[in-house]
Amino acid sequence: MIHETAIVASDARIGEAVEIGPYAIVEEGVSIGNGSRIASHAILKRGTRIGESVTIESFCVIAGLPQDLGFDPKTETYASIGDRSVIREGSTINRATAEGKSTAVGEDCFLMANTHLGHDSCIGNRVVVANNCLLGGFVTVGDNAFLGGGVGVHQFCRIGEGTMCGGHATATVDVPPFTMFAERNSLFGLNLVGLRRRGHSRDAIKSLKNCYAELYGQRGKLKESAAKMETEERFSAFEECRAFLSFFSQGSRGFAQPRR
Repeated sequence: MIHETAIVASDARIGEAVEIGPYAIVEEGVSIGNGSRIASHAILKRGTRIGESVTIESFCVIAGLPQDLGFDPKTETYASIGDRSVIREGSTINRATAEGKSTAVGEDCFLMANTHLGHDSCIGNRVVVANNCLLGGFVTVGDNAFLGGGVGVHQFCRIGEGTMCGGHATATVDVPPFTMFAERNSLFGLNLVGLRRRGHSRDAIKSLKNCYAELYGQRGKLKESAAKMETEERFSAFEECRAFLSFFSQGSRGFAQPRR
């Protein structure tokens, strides 16, 4: 159902059972999957790609121009949102900067009110981003991560899967998977509650605890130490440890450190 006051471009691709509320704007070339709901006053700009059963609440702006002074608005780029994700009121998701690329939100995500997702960023599946979070350009967030209210993430940073970021935390470096992160660039151990809730085995959690303690207990560079530990069977036998250690092989921002 499309409200009579909504403005919908004639070439927008609208799926079945889609609801578009009063005064919403859907620009040319937008794609909306089956069963999605676009609330009143939401704006879906050119380049928006919405999956199925997605909710876009009032006053959101999806696929707005990148906040990049060098961007050419004629460049064909996108912002995509996966199935069953919810974007709450006042959130902004900018489209990507490189031809054919997309700023992406995965499936089953929940972005709370006034979230900002910068250009070329990528959010995994089942990610929760609380109110007033600010994510810069080219940020990546792994599956099952949780970002508390007011978290700020510097451009090009990575937030690992299963990470719990405390409210008002600031990340200017990469945050390893399965960790507890708070304040400014500080780790507070592993996200044990999250690991247990998601059904990771006791043996895997125990090995991951040993892996975390040993890596951060060494004096050498984290990248080199992690690469060496990856070859050890006691850690390589567990997917969780492999994911944790392999995280250190990439990135350009450095890594969060345990608070001393």
